[in-house]
Amino acid sequence: MSVTTHSNILAGWREWVQLPGIQVPWIKAKLDTGAQTSSLHAYDVEGFTRDGQDWVRFGIRPWQMSDEDEVIAECPVVDRRRVRSSSGHVQERVVVSIRLVLVGQEVDAEVTLSNRDQMGFRMLIGREALSRGFVVDSSRSFLGDRAPRPMRRRNRGQ
Repeated sequence: MSVTTHSNILAGWREWVQLPGIQVPWIKAKLDTGAQTSSLHAYDVEGFTRDGQDWVRFGIRPWQMSDEDEVIAECPVVDRRRVRSSSGHVQERVVVSIRLVLVGQEVDAEVTLSNRDQMGFRMLIGREALSRGFVVDSSRSFLGDRAPRPMRRRNRGQ
């Protein structure tokens, strides 16, 4: 994981995030200082081998209640970890490294892939990514760039 350090970048408890390395222009994320690792909604997660290395192919639907703008991504597997969900269940998840743009700053983050259909946010950004100098103001939202209005409407199912 590469470390890009920024000092005291203010972010709200929810932000619009870009994932340029896997062609997701915008996704709404919850910033969660209670979670260690970041998590991304993924479906049809399928492992395969490329040049002797473990890789994973998965689908991403960036909008709640919509199949619009879905993306199929491929990433090398960084790790497999046992993760305790917010409901207390432990499951093994695939971990990949994804470049994300949060409040205008690029960072590489280790991200677990999981089904977040029942969650309010398609992505959760945890402490490992936030430790690169981000400060979360729990009373504020969307301090960084916003997705264009048509994309925000798709996220609301409109």
